[in-house]
Amino acid sequence: MNFFTELFGWYGAGAILAAYALASFGVLDAEGLWYQVLNGTGALGILIVSYRKRALQPALLNTVWALIAVVAVVGIIW
Repeated sequence: MNFFTELFGWYGAGAILAAYALASFGVLDAEGLWYQVLNGTGALGILIVSYRKRALQPALLNTVWALIAVVAVVGIIW
């Protein structure tokens, strides 16, 4: 497995956990831009490593997760 693929995967797990923790403790607004950015980029990180490892279930889940984040970011920006 490529070092950068693993790095993206670890970033993804950390970003999603950070978004959840920060929203849970009131540091980030769950409808805010940074929450969505952390969730979306985190999902992309996990998607990359899942796809490379041929783990299709988490790849599909994180594809949808990232798409939801993209739609939310577009809604926030517009």
